[in-house]
Amino acid sequence: MAKSGCVLSIQVGRVRPLQVGGRKLMSAIGKAAVSAPVAVGPLGLAGDEQADLSVHGGLSKAVYALPREHLAWWQAQRQARGVSLFDEALAPGALGENLSLQGLNEEAVFIGDTWHFTEVVLRVTEPRQPCGKFNAVMGYDQAGRDMVQSGRCGFYLSVDQPGTLSAGESFVVQPGEQVTSIAAALRHKARKHMR
Repeated sequence: MAKSGCVLSIQVGRVRPLQVGGRKLMSAIGKAAVSAPVAVGPLGLAGDEQADLSVHGGLSKAVYALPREHLAWWQAQRQARGVSLFDEALAPGALGENLSLQGLNEEAVFIGDTWHFTEVVLRVTEPRQPCGKFNAVMGYDQAGRDMVQSGRCGFYLSVDQPGTLSAGESFVVQPGEQVTSIAAALRHKARKHMR
C-alpha cells in the first residue's frame, strides 16, 4: 500500500526583525497561511523568504513541511514553561513551516522519498534542525533540545518538478531507497553535533 498525505495549509513569510537574546536579527520564521494556489519553483514557494540561506532555503531546503499535529505538542511545551499566557494555539506557520501536513511523521518519511502532487514533485532531503531563532520564537531556551529529543522536527524538501500547489491537495509518496528516516537522520546529526 502506497503512503500518502495531505497538505492541510500552505504558509509563506517575509523577512522581518526578530528579538533574540536582546539582539535584533532578521528572520522569516513566522509564516502566514495563504488561501490561493501557490507557485512552487526550484527555490521554494512564491512569496516566501529566508533570512539566512546558510541554514534555511536554497535548492535542497526549498520547502519546509511539518505534521500539523506537532503544533499541539509544541503548544503544551510552551504552556508547561509558562510561555503561553493566553493558551492560544500555535497557528500553522508558527514554526516556520511552509506546508502543514496530515498523514506522515518523521519515522515514516525517508530521505530520498518523492511526494507527487497534481503538478508538483517534492523530494525529502533532510530533517529541520533547531536554531537560536527557533528558541526565541518558542519562548524558551531548551526548545531546540526538545526538538531533537522528541523528533518533532519536520522535513526539508527540494523541488524536483515546479508547478502550482493548493491547500487541501493530496500527494502520493514514491519511496526512495528507504535507508534513513528523518527521525534517524535527526538523531545522527544530534550525536555528531554533541561530539
